[in-house]
Amino acid sequence: MKILLIEDEKELAQAIKTYLQNEKYLCEVVYSYNEAVEKINLYRYDCIVVDISLPDGSGLNIISELKKNMSGTGIIIISAKNSLDDKITGLETGADDYLTKPFHLPELNARIKSIIRRRNFSGVNEILFNEIRIATENREVFIHDNPIVLTKKEYDLLLFFMANKERVLTRESIAEHLWGDMMDMADSFDFIYTHIKNLRRKIMEKNGQDYIRTVYGMGYKFTGLEN
Repeated sequence: MKILLIEDEKELAQAIKTYLQNEKYLCEVVYSYNEAVEKINLYRYDCIVVDISLPDGSGLNIISELKKNMSGTGIIIISAKNSLDDKITGLETGADDYLTKPFHLPELNARIKSIIRRRNFSGVNEILFNEIRIATENREVFIHDNPIVLTKKEYDLLLFFMANKERVLTRESIAEHLWGDMMDMADSFDFIYTHIKNLRRKIMEKNGQDYIRTVYGMGYKFTGLEN
C-alpha cells in the first residue's frame, strides 16, 4: 500500500515515515504545499496523511484538489489544532479521519488500515476471491486454505490486483504503485514481468488458478472471466 505523508515538521515526518515503512507501507514524504500538489497530480496513492497547516498553503486545499479529481484516495488529517470547527471543516472538505497531534503511531497505522479496507475492500479484514484468501491484518495469503509464502512485492502486487479486479492495469501504474516515484528513473519495466511470473507460479503450485491475464499492448488484468 502506498502512502503520501505531507508534513512540514521534518523530525516528525521522518519518524512517521520510518514507522510506516517498518509496517510494510511504501511511504513518500513531502514538506510543503507546492510539493504535495505536484505529487498528487502525478501519482496515485492509497492514503494521504496531511497536516492542514503548511508553510506555503493549506492542507484543506490539497484535499479539495483530490476531491475535484474524483480521487479514491483515503485522507487522514493530522493537526496540532484540536478545535471542533477545524475537525468539521476537514471532514466536510472530504477527509476520512482527523488525528490531533501528538498521537501514537500505532493509532495512525490502525486508522490507515481501516480507511484502506473500507475504500478498497468494503471494510473487511479478509479478502476472498474463489480459492484465494488474504488476511490483511497479518499479510497472510492462503490458496485452498493452504498458506503461500510471498515476498513483500508479490503480496503488494496480488493485493493491488485484487483491489482492481476486471480493470486493465498498465505496467507503468503497477510499477508506480509498488515502487513510487523512484520508477521515473527506470529504463524499462521488464522486472514487473518477473514479479508477475513468480506470483503466478506460486499460486499455481498450490493448485490455484491463474487469474492474471496479459492484455497485449496495454498491461494486465486480474479476472475470473475466461478470455
